[in-house]
Amino acid sequence: MSGGVAGLVLAAGAGSRFTGGVKQLAAFRGRPLVEHAVSVLATPALAARFVVLGAEADAIVAGADLGDARVVRCAGWEEGLSASLRAGVAAASAAGLHAVVIVLGDQPLLATAAVDRVVAARAPERFDAVRATYAGVPGHPTLLESSTFAAVSALRGDAGARELLPSIRVQQVACDGLGRPDDADTPADLARLAAG
Repeated sequence: MSGGVAGLVLAAGAGSRFTGGVKQLAAFRGRPLVEHAVSVLATPALAARFVVLGAEADAIVAGADLGDARVVRCAGWEEGLSASLRAGVAAASAAGLHAVVIVLGDQPLLATAAVDRVVAARAPERFDAVRATYAGVPGHPTLLESSTFAAVSALRGDAGARELLPSIRVQQVACDGLGRPDDADTPADLARLAAG
């Protein structure tokens, strides 16, 4: 596993705009939302998988099949996305992994093929990150090399990898036709994605 790429699901938030239950456990096409994000990372291109949980972590572990993904509990999840990203990157780094591929727990239409394409585009000697694009618009999955890990550890507040990308070398990879990066922030969003 040492030196490989980790898959990282960021799913620690409380989902304050998602009314009516725990967002990560909301049903989407017959399975909890978070299971879709985990299944996207089921590819031999990844040496390990991590799921970062915070709000309702115990309920999510009990209510969702996370497969072989390692659960990383983010004690400071209320701070925002940066805390989740820091926790996940720290876990991957501690396991000896040299890069992370980030997906969000509320993007159920992402595709494993997009993860494979992003990983295949790695060139650590030339790029610090690889980012999927859809119709030219950047989205997830996003890969960060270990060269960015120190900068990730300095992030604070509700800031994710997007805050780093303007200051590092990024390779963009077209993933048109390989899933969609739509967020499900509300029950209406989830229903729309399920119908589409």
